[in-house]
Amino acid sequence: MIVAVMFAVLAAGSNAVGTVLQRSAALRVPSSPARFGLIRQLLRSPVWLGGILGVVFAALFQALALNAGTLAAVQPVFVLELPLALLVGSAVFRVRVSRKAWFCVVCIFVGLAITLFSVFPSGGRTQVPGIWWVPTLAGVGGAGTVLVLAGLRRPPGLARAACLATAAAIGNALTAALVKSAMGILTRDGVAGFLLAWQTYGFAAVGSLSILLLGYAMQGGPLIASQPALTLGDATVSFCLGVTLFAESPRLGLWLLPTSFGVALLCYGVFALSRTRCLAKCVDPDEKAPRQEEQPATARM
Repeated sequence: MIVAVMFAVLAAGSNAVGTVLQRSAALRVPSSPARFGLIRQLLRSPVWLGGILGVVFAALFQALALNAGTLAAVQPVFVLELPLALLVGSAVFRVRVSRKAWFCVVCIFVGLAITLFSVFPSGGRTQVPGIWWVPTLAGVGGAGTVLVLAGLRRPPGLARAACLATAAAIGNALTAALVKSAMGILTRDGVAGFLLAWQTYGFAAVGSLSILLLGYAMQGGPLIASQPALTLGDATVSFCLGVTLFAESPRLGLWLLPTSFGVALLCYGVFALSRTRCLAKCVDPDEKAPRQEEQPATARM
């Protein structure tokens, strides 16, 4: 389990670095009137290529983590991508991290550590019976479709961003479940079995759709709506899929008390950090900061 968590942390860190570098490259590249001018400019940018490399390594580390550990334990670790994006973005975009943001980062790390130690999902199976995928795909797909339709019918704002980001989170969780199943097939049947498995093409398709939905969510409303829905939604749905689909067993009984405290601390950190101006500048520099964010001391005087 320790190895799986380590790979998951590396995946979250790599994805945070990749995302920040891609955004940094997009801001530095001059606009082009040509249809594919921006793509050509980005391909010539070492920063953008470094961002793509970070995303590739994130996918590799995620696959290794899911192969070594349980889905219910690995996917919640990706909550760390949010504070790691803040730390990386603050260095890249030269953004001052406020004391409130630092406190939120500590809450996320401590809350996640308490939650994982308390719930400690174990056991489970590497392969899911084929018939179990039918209700899973129907239920998860149906929920995602309802959220997408509800979000697209809403005007730009909190509700639209939250619905689309939650749909993307569900897609990310399903992608992780398919990756875990595909990695199990790779271990058992080799490359030939991996390439012939429907799960391999399933996680590629669902993962691509999730990325598209995330883009619409980021454009559809403020960060305070999309980021908590994406971060916490992915962890929650992944945990449920791990317990139900892969038969992973979390600790229950008195362990639920520290688990509840850890989850509460984690949720507070994610929601509060999503409202900070420094995160908005690090994750999406073009987005206007929330009004509730604290002003620097010099500005208040």
